[in-house]
Amino acid sequence: ERLPSASEVSGLAELFKLLGDPTRLRILYALVETGEMCVCDLAAAVGAAETSVSHALRLLRMSGIVRSRRDGRMAYYAIEDHHVRLVLDLAAEHLRHGDDR
Repeated sequence: ERLPSASEVSGLAELFKLLGDPTRLRILYALVETGEMCVCDLAAAVGAAETSVSHALRLLRMSGIVRSRRDGRMAYYAIEDHHVRLVLDLAAEHLRHGDDR
């Protein structure tokens, strides 16, 4: 009874796949810290090509993790769901806890 449904487990697996990429994680950390950034600034911040960052943002946007807004020709990205910060913080705490053993 207490186990998550098959669809919940599938959704969690997809979320962890998205978070399993180092570039996407760096993008999320940058957005958590700054609030909103354009692709060119994100690329510089995470040390990746703009095309890689654009692709990662497309996946994150389609999954509802980030949102975009247009200002003229520029698109700016921000975290859509602030639970992402909690997930990142808990995962980092888990790693630190493992280092204490």
